[in-house]
Amino acid sequence: MPRSRPDAPPPRPTRAQLLASAGRPIPDLIARDLDVLFCGINPGLYSAFTGLHFAKPGNRFWRALHDGGLTRTRLEPWQRQALLAARLGITNLVMRSTATAAELDNEELRAGRARLERKVRRYKPLVVAMVGIGAYRVAFDRPKAVMGPQPETIAGVPLWVLPNTSGLNANHQAADFAESFGALAKAVRTRRRLSARTCGPMESSRKEARRR
Repeated sequence: MPRSRPDAPPPRPTRAQLLASAGRPIPDLIARDLDVLFCGINPGLYSAFTGLHFAKPGNRFWRALHDGGLTRTRLEPWQRQALLAARLGITNLVMRSTATAAELDNEELRAGRARLERKVRRYKPLVVAMVGIGAYRVAFDRPKAVMGPQPETIAGVPLWVLPNTSGLNANHQAADFAESFGALAKAVRTRRRLSARTCGPMESSRKEARRR
């Protein structure tokens, strides 16, 4: 299966290669004690071919990270170590790749919630951010959920919902993503300060050592 080299641009797939990528999972980009663990719905075929999250040209995720103040520069999908260095990670609610999220059924999404909860318990991010409100409403049985911070937590960790950054989502533009991701960035900074006060310098050092 063609995959990109670490921190290098991937080759562009042919149509046949994209179609052959259906069903393939891609590995999580994750570490302990992240500021934010982003959770996409599931990999698209372009991401499945490259092995990179939010990899399809036209996806607004990477621009939204920068415009919202979560990264100092606009990263590219293949800059995995730079993303982790920014204390950000990515997983998916459903691991199998499809051409569109509409190919997923509700049971897959609900099963993804339990899998996500196990990851959160293990890696302990400050915040979990779902990228896509429709999938969140199904997976968490919250049909009336709105964007932003949610009233519930996942494994004790605050939960946010962001708009789907896919290029197919015509309901949101660049300014909308900047606002949503910016509100998340502000909440993360606040939570980081509170966490530092609570755990103290010794525990902060331990957390940093675990990340290395």
